[in-house]
Amino acid sequence: MGLAQGGIDPTAQVHPTAVVEPGAIVGPGCVIGPYALIGPEVVLAEGVTVKGHGLVTGRTEVGPGTTVFSFASVGEVPQDLKYRGEPTRLIVGARCRIREGATLNTGTAGGGGITRVGDDCLFMTGAHVGHDAQVGNRVIMANQAALAGHCVVEDDVIIGGLVGIHQFVRLGRGAIIGAGAMVAHDVIPYALVQSPRGEVEGLNLVGLKRRGTARADIAALRAAYDALARGEGTFEDRARGLAGSDNPLVREVAAFILAGSDRRFLSLRPD
Repeated sequence: MGLAQGGIDPTAQVHPTAVVEPGAIVGPGCVIGPYALIGPEVVLAEGVTVKGHGLVTGRTEVGPGTTVFSFASVGEVPQDLKYRGEPTRLIVGARCRIREGATLNTGTAGGGGITRVGDDCLFMTGAHVGHDAQVGNRVIMANQAALAGHCVVEDDVIIGGLVGIHQFVRLGRGAIIGAGAMVAHDVIPYALVQSPRGEVEGLNLVGLKRRGTARADIAALRAAYDALARGEGTFEDRARGLAGSDNPLVREVAAFILAGSDRRFLSLRPD
């Protein structure tokens, strides 16, 4: 990513009021706006834009084509009282949009040391990604949504405005969390979560259809959801009953449940 020994690529545009500290790597075609600050251990890949008053600091790598908007804070130290200044990292993928006032923190030694964000993500105004979180591709966090430390968010998840995600929670691929929910337990893939305390109310059918999921796959997921919501035995027992399905999406749901977690699962309301 960028220049091997640090420095500003000659094709980059840096406003005269911006501060790029010695040691930072600013790649080809980057644009650094007025009063922006780029820290000494930052690596900006090709075509990154940091708008006026944006902050990118810490041991942070930002992927090509990503835009950091005004007053966003990317790569500051974690909000964890156990943090003692150890050198941890933040890695942001390509083509992400980090809007005004959003905050993305580096990791902690106790959590693996890296906060990671995938490609094509959107973090709207005031969104927060906590230390050691692992965020997939095409994730959307709406205004003021907060993701606590150590969370795992798989691909294509949408987190609504003012949502709070408890630490260590996993959000399965393709899930959608309705605005204002507090999510304290894991969410199965393709789920629709609503209500103030978070309850799975069915499948994210709109998201599945928008991604072009075949009708047969949606039907298989609906049957699997019904089996998980109504079946006999423990929740894990029901998931084991789905693990041998001939449908790959159903197997994915079962594998997510059986993978092990520090949290329980949100309850499923019968469809």
